[in-house]
Amino acid sequence: MSHAAPDTPVRDFRAFNRFYTNLIGALDYSRHTYVPYTLTESRVLYELAHSPRTDAADLRAELTLDAGYLSRLLGKFEKAGLVERAPSARDPRRQSITLTARGREAAALLDERSDESVGSLLSTVAPGERTRLAAAMRTVRQILEDSRAGKGARAPEVVLREPGPGDLGWIVQRNAALYAAEYGFNIDYEGLVARIVADFAEDHDPYLERVWIAELDGRPVGSVMCVRDEAPGTARLRLLLVEPDARGYGIGDQLVGACVEFARGVGYREMALWTNDILGAARTIYQRHGFVLVDEKPHRSFGVDLLGQDWQLHLGSAS
Repeated sequence: MSHAAPDTPVRDFRAFNRFYTNLIGALDYSRHTYVPYTLTESRVLYELAHSPRTDAADLRAELTLDAGYLSRLLGKFEKAGLVERAPSARDPRRQSITLTARGREAAALLDERSDESVGSLLSTVAPGERTRLAAAMRTVRQILEDSRAGKGARAPEVVLREPGPGDLGWIVQRNAALYAAEYGFNIDYEGLVARIVADFAEDHDPYLERVWIAELDGRPVGSVMCVRDEAPGTARLRLLLVEPDARGYGIGDQLVGACVEFARGVGYREMALWTNDILGAARTIYQRHGFVLVDEKPHRSFGVDLLGQDWQLHLGSAS
């Protein structure tokens, strides 16, 4: 039985994988970087150390791990005194995973070893080449992240457009339903969203304020708003939303990018937003676009205990 030879990109990709995994010792579990943990165990400890309020479901989705395998791994960690498991405060149906003091020490040691290993590797690269190497790695990562949009036989068509009749009501309904399902928010949140949307519908400056609806293959799957803030020269990003079945296609990134580009284009100097720490995916998008965390305070709203966060982005001088 004969097989067609793989094309050049496939051969190059596989060759690079073999080269890189050998270079970093990913196949050799005796390497001091990971001992006494496997590469997967080390990665789980890293995620827990950098996201201390991680739920098991979030961890499984982030690392695309089998649920049974992750459960066994966490059980091993719990037995070793590295983690504690408890019902999630935001959703008792979920399991919250927290590192113990011993777990934090283990994660810190692995971080230190990884830094030393990468530093040793980079020391063999000429100083003038390190910037080029870092840029090439960012390019590889960005291309592969963008290619996730092509999960099916073709890349889905994502369109950002202005809202039409019924779209503002859709924003209220979907925010209320999704935040209730995913975070246990009560009807108070629906009231807040309804007021924000009503204020925009009744009185907004079309030159300085705007709403975007994201469509995926012709159906609405996301939204975001850019409105004037009370602070002079400041725009406020509000109500970023992406439907669960449309996540992973870069829609949130496109919506935030459109909002930032619009605000900069009409002359705002700053852009602000308020969010809560449980919205990890959204925070990652904000950071990617240059937003900086400037303040955070605990509060109880929408029936749950939350950590509110204020983020800000400098847009440059007004034109």
